[in-house]
Amino acid sequence: MIQSRLSQAEISHTLSKALTNSELLHADDSAILFYDLTAIKARVEALKRAFPPGTLHAVAVKANPLLKILSFANSLHTGAEVASLPELYLAEKAGFGPGQIVYDSPCKTREELEYALKTGVSINADSFEELGRIAEILNTIKSGSVIGLRINPQVGPGSIKTTSVADGISKFGIPLAQNREKIIQCYLQYPWLQSIHVHIGSQGCPVPLLVAGIRRVLDLCIDVNELLQQQSAPNRILNFDIGGGLPVSYHPGKDAVGMQQFVSMLQSSCNELFSGQYRIITEYGRYIHANAGWVASKVEYVKREPGYNIIITHVGADLFLRKCYNPADWHHHITVTDKHGHIKTGIDPVKYTVAGPLCFAGDVLATDLELPVVEEGDFLILHDAGAYTLSMWSRYNSRQMPVVIGYHETGNDFEILRRRETPDDLLEFWS
Repeated sequence: MIQSRLSQAEISHTLSKALTNSELLHADDSAILFYDLTAIKARVEALKRAFPPGTLHAVAVKANPLLKILSFANSLHTGAEVASLPELYLAEKAGFGPGQIVYDSPCKTREELEYALKTGVSINADSFEELGRIAEILNTIKSGSVIGLRINPQVGPGSIKTTSVADGISKFGIPLAQNREKIIQCYLQYPWLQSIHVHIGSQGCPVPLLVAGIRRVLDLCIDVNELLQQQSAPNRILNFDIGGGLPVSYHPGKDAVGMQQFVSMLQSSCNELFSGQYRIITEYGRYIHANAGWVASKVEYVKREPGYNIIITHVGADLFLRKCYNPADWHHHITVTDKHGHIKTGIDPVKYTVAGPLCFAGDVLATDLELPVVEEGDFLILHDAGAYTLSMWSRYNSRQMPVVIGYHETGNDFEILRRRETPDDLLEFWS
């Protein structure tokens, strides 16, 4: 069983060593994003063990688009799931070949589709209209792309509305209930249509909901293939893309469902999927990255007034956009180290508000938080920050993106994955 979350001891050891390395960090590095590369590798290996050999594990680029992280994933023999043409370019630059890339998006232009089809990456059409565009393009060019349809199984939302995409109405996919026969006719009409795709949502979607959505689309898939066989059609649905979305743990002491447990539940409910008839495709991002990353943010000030303390630190809604804007749904555990990276203990009798550097009142990471006594120069550790943090970076107030450092579990073998932005970088961005 793999470790679900990084220990405080590992984080403290790593931070302490990094702070003494002048080639890694400088005095003005007030925020640092760390990645345990060993933890990422362990998640990928767990994913591969859980699914049958030959499964394509297309890691979601949107969760963590850092080029060196993508290249590391490629070295582990994964694929890449992309949701824009620039993400496709990133995947190509990271070394992924066309057969390793899956292109999903509800807003692909004709030019983007032409590029993808000429390149030969897999494409999941998000609508009948997009499928029609693909058909028009394929009348003029030859393509090695594996093409599928994204289906909305309409099994209902999870607990987080903004990350649920399988309700009755969604901007993603083709709603199944009202379009079942039309979907079937598409597979009869287009012999190059040989894949099917479903994605229920992310984080707030419980495992039974994920399984129910896959089961509903699998039933459709079985019916399509039976009809294709009856009519002696040349094609079959050979690829089944189950998407991603397995929840991860953001709370100490609360373990999420492991990948092997999820696959066991999937096998019980969707045994046909594992019959060897289909090549399974997965699109996990948060599962791979979230628990492998953490942030150390320097405490710049502590405002102390009777009955309350306010910490002013160097990350907020720029790096933790979801936590600041929607705190009820998104959590990141916070601990404290001293200026040398050593974990502080004890509890201050006065609770803390943790506020970021941005100039709006909602730039708050936590309220009424019990912490040890916090002092200027300490570091706040924000745990489980490996997914959907830097990729959702806000440019508000033109703050510089932090340095990103990779390491292995011993806290050794440090590598700068991305240097800190400079003022010149920002001037160029806004010019």
